[in-house]
Amino acid sequence: MATYDFIFNGLGLREWCGERGGGSMSMDELLASQDTTAPSLWELPFPSLDNLNDACPAIAQTRDLTSGLESGFLAVKDSLKFILDPVTQPLSWFLNGALNMFQTVPWFIMIPLMLIVVLIASKSMRLVGMVAAMLGFLAFIDHYDYAMQTLAIIFVCSLICVLLGVPIGIAMSRSDNLQRGITPVLDMLQTLPPFVYLIPLIFLFSVTEPKLYGIAIILYAIVPVIRLTNLGIRLVDKDVIEAADAYGMTDRQKLYGVQIPLALPNIMAGVNQTIMMSLAMVVIASLVSAPGLGVLVLRGIRNLELGVGLVSGLGIVLLAVILDRVTKAALARVNTSQQ
Repeated sequence: MATYDFIFNGLGLREWCGERGGGSMSMDELLASQDTTAPSLWELPFPSLDNLNDACPAIAQTRDLTSGLESGFLAVKDSLKFILDPVTQPLSWFLNGALNMFQTVPWFIMIPLMLIVVLIASKSMRLVGMVAAMLGFLAFIDHYDYAMQTLAIIFVCSLICVLLGVPIGIAMSRSDNLQRGITPVLDMLQTLPPFVYLIPLIFLFSVTEPKLYGIAIILYAIVPVIRLTNLGIRLVDKDVIEAADAYGMTDRQKLYGVQIPLALPNIMAGVNQTIMMSLAMVVIASLVSAPGLGVLVLRGIRNLELGVGLVSGLGIVLLAVILDRVTKAALARVNTSQQ
């Protein structure tokens, strides 16, 4: 006797439910069917799909729900791929181009170029020296190529996140209705585990296509720059906006001349978080053929090579420190210029 038989018997739905246990029954099922002892309230199971199915076979089981969801996705997969393939193909081109450039340019040109960028962003020779020491250490332990691959992916994905996220954040700041509509989507993207991003993409794109991991990284990392751009513009002092209105500035002039400059510290903070989240996702994306230091981490896990895993993990930490310190130094310069 099933636990929830009394519900369907009491409602007169037994005929609708049909008979249970078609075919031969095992000894355990036979003994359970003859046990008429009702469970105590303390042992009463939750009325889940599987427990209700035990009492009424007409109710679907949990495995029917998951298989139905999978069948529905596979039914629209070809149509989605037909639409998404041409739209996302430029992402593969950008990623392949960046990977080729970062690996083709000799180290004695690439490292000085990076140090010049660090100097322009931070105006700090101490930070330049620290970055040079870290890049030199990565090259010394033969992790330079892997580090350049990781930086190439982060560069492309973070740039796309900024190019898409800042306009979306600006649009959200100018429309309360749009903010209410996009916020649940951002909440979902921010709370989904990183591995979940890869599941539908694996079915849509080939594992050999860079856009597979590129889309996953962008979806995972774009949330902070959108949120902080929206927040920064909304936090602009109302008195400043009123003064701009008094001078007869148009909406476009207020946006580019007042709101964005004052919101720049928040926007830069969002860029910093986006870069760091891109780095975190690059490591996970190595599961779907993303090159870089994440490949070495995955190799250390698969082959139980402790040294490989620890050294590559140290390389990722060094890259994280470089990216974090440089973006924070740039943010400090922006804050100083506005004070």
